[in-house]
Amino acid sequence: MDAAPLMPTTGTLRDGVHLLPVRIYYEDTDAGGIVYYANYLKFAERGRTELLRTLGVEQEKLRAEDGVQFVVVKGEVEYRQPARLDDALLVQTSVVHLGGTSVRMRQIITREDKEVARVMAHVVCVDLGGKPKRLPPKFRDKLQPYLAEE
Repeated sequence: MDAAPLMPTTGTLRDGVHLLPVRIYYEDTDAGGIVYYANYLKFAERGRTELLRTLGVEQEKLRAEDGVQFVVVKGEVEYRQPARLDDALLVQTSVVHLGGTSVRMRQIITREDKEVARVMAHVVCVDLGGKPKRLPPKFRDKLQPYLAEE
């Protein structure tokens, strides 16, 4: 078989919103078969990372070339209904604020168009020593066209 190797999905951009499909596996659930609450934060992290990757922003490259990285300084999660084993979820990520050193992203996790959870992540750009640093212009330029209303 000469087919190209399968690669993980990076999702897709549609109408300024990044869409990332996530399947729920046994490892994502608690003893009751419901997604463990902290795993929604992992799904949201994947959504933010894949949004950037889709826009051509590689976080490791920013770290190596620009000496910056991103840290979540505030996160809010609202759990709306449980997700369960084998559910197919969709992580929808929107950029809602671009500050001098920060980005705020709204993430809505759905199953069959019903909200499962909402995440608001406030992410700050820092240097490798952990001090806040202005967003690199190339990073800002990539996100600016996708800025949505908060």
